[in-house]
Amino acid sequence: MRYLLFPIFILSCFLTHAQEDRIHCAKRTAFTHSQLKSPNLNLQQIAKSKLYDVHFYALDLTMDNLSTEIDGTVKIHGKVKENLDTVILELYSGLNISDVRIDGTSSVFVHDVSLLKIPVNLNTGDQFVIAIDYAGTPPFTSQVQFGGSGMSNATSAGGHKVTWSLSEPFSAYEWFPCKQDLRDKADSVSVKITVPNTCKAGSNGLLENVVDLGDGTSRYEWFHRHPIAYYLISVAVAEYYEYNIFANPVGSVNPVLIQNYIYDNPSSFPSYLGEIDLTVDMMELFAELFGPYPFDDEKYGHCLAPLGGGMEHQTMTTQGNFNKGLTAHELGHQWWGNNVTCASWSDIWVNEGFASYAAYLMLENLFPTEAATEMEDIHTDVMAIPYGSIWVTDSLSEYSIFNGRLTYDKGAAFVHTLRFIMNDDSLFFLALRNFQDEFKDSVAVGLDIKNHLEAVSSIDFDDAFDQWYFGEGYPKYSLRWNSIGEDLYFNISHWNLGDTPTFTNPLEIKFERLNLPDTTIRVDIVGNNDYVVIPDFGATGTTAEIDPNNWIINEVGTVLYDPNYTSVQKQESTVKLNVFPNPTSDQFNIIMDDHTDKSVQVLTSHGKVVFETKFNAKTSVNLDSVDAGYYIVKITSTDGRQWVKTIVVN
Repeated sequence: MRYLLFPIFILSCFLTHAQEDRIHCAKRTAFTHSQLKSPNLNLQQIAKSKLYDVHFYALDLTMDNLSTEIDGTVKIHGKVKENLDTVILELYSGLNISDVRIDGTSSVFVHDVSLLKIPVNLNTGDQFVIAIDYAGTPPFTSQVQFGGSGMSNATSAGGHKVTWSLSEPFSAYEWFPCKQDLRDKADSVSVKITVPNTCKAGSNGLLENVVDLGDGTSRYEWFHRHPIAYYLISVAVAEYYEYNIFANPVGSVNPVLIQNYIYDNPSSFPSYLGEIDLTVDMMELFAELFGPYPFDDEKYGHCLAPLGGGMEHQTMTTQGNFNKGLTAHELGHQWWGNNVTCASWSDIWVNEGFASYAAYLMLENLFPTEAATEMEDIHTDVMAIPYGSIWVTDSLSEYSIFNGRLTYDKGAAFVHTLRFIMNDDSLFFLALRNFQDEFKDSVAVGLDIKNHLEAVSSIDFDDAFDQWYFGEGYPKYSLRWNSIGEDLYFNISHWNLGDTPTFTNPLEIKFERLNLPDTTIRVDIVGNNDYVVIPDFGATGTTAEIDPNNWIINEVGTVLYDPNYTSVQKQESTVKLNVFPNPTSDQFNIIMDDHTDKSVQVLTSHGKVVFETKFNAKTSVNLDSVDAGYYIVKITSTDGRQWVKTIVVN
């Protein structure tokens, strides 16, 4: 970023454009679910499923490219955390189970709707292997433009029949028995797919063997030796042609294979070639920015399928095309979403906001003339509606989780703003690399990223997250200024188009100067009216521009050179809010200098309300019955204003 920073004195300061061309259409947005983790389990069943950990999935499936019909065996290796009498799994009711074996011995089981209950008698620390033989046809949805259902089959524009999986967020159970829990990553996965000899089958990890079975079919044997979330396990079957290239990202000892399964059509291959080859430059760029490619001992790759965007299956993305923005987004997910996965669907920003920003960074570094327009388009989309937060309040709704305007575009714009607030790219990307390193192979929430930004800088990001991540809306700025002699006086004011009353991020203002180049200054916004004087600035012209480099989502109101503006006025008071103590072990207090009627809700990171009450200027909140962790405090006044704070219970 290029600008001149002058001493700034703040006086009396108190406290959807075409988303199918973007990315989010690749994720399913068809249904709404009603439970915390899965549509198939109640709270008691969810609690019981947490009594064991999954360590390994071994899928051995027979499929083809003509239908979604599936036949196979899945083995699940687990370890008991607490004494266990029932293993809880999920499997679509339309898939018929012929046998269940525990450590090789056939067992009784209950397959009730899509809930699979297997009685056991296991003690803490015991390990077990459950094998499930099943067959049938997964549920069908016609919404292929949104990625299809857990397993889909369709014909490409070129006439290629393809069968592929897409499990995010709740649909892995539609094609294999599993435990749908973001926090329980399997240590590794084996995927064996038997298909007609005319087809190839793509999946996670390394292709260790292709066995010709002598009956017109071949078995593709893939093995992925890294922790993986249930929804990132994948299969894709078609008459594919294999095209391989290699990248040399920083931090990798050996070149990284980029293995591409594209339609076996010689006439269309040249049209893909240049776009696929860009993946090399993207991977090498992201390794510099985010840290080493997480799966460099295996591969990265693509399987083509007739869907409207892409799905970031670990080490082998399923994509509908090779548009460079799409390819960059899905590659970015290998760090943001796969290496580190959101700990709850409310914090899907950890996945989608950063993957979307990765696509912007690709343009900034590889196609710099396109970057400014991209960020302008992102901001325009966000401002189409002034409401909604990046943090997903309804984490059971796929419409909310994969909201293109909020999760993707506002999520990416917020990362851009955080980078601006940091004001030091070396520190900003160091924080991202540190975050990737600490949470490697694990899960995280948005506030974990905040902590890493603060750890490498002296900046407090509380307000940024309260206003931009948990809060709603965006500011509309107005500017009035005059130069008197060599001194510059100006008033920058804003109001919110939404519910968050005040945005306290820094802001750039570009002033025309007489006989000198135009100058951009950076001012710290601390209230809704900031009055600023800059001595010895020099004479200005009559034009100015707010946020000329588009770091902040905002609208512009009045920009006025006022020759009668000659003095610094008193700052308007803003509402003071104090939430203390923070952290707390059980109870905290809320005090405000605003006496309108208000309500307060305290929510978990999953969006569950654990406390709510009404108050006027002060109240106390007792959280002695909740678990330790992050909680969101949302205060709403009767006139629609809203304040959001985070609190830590320890």
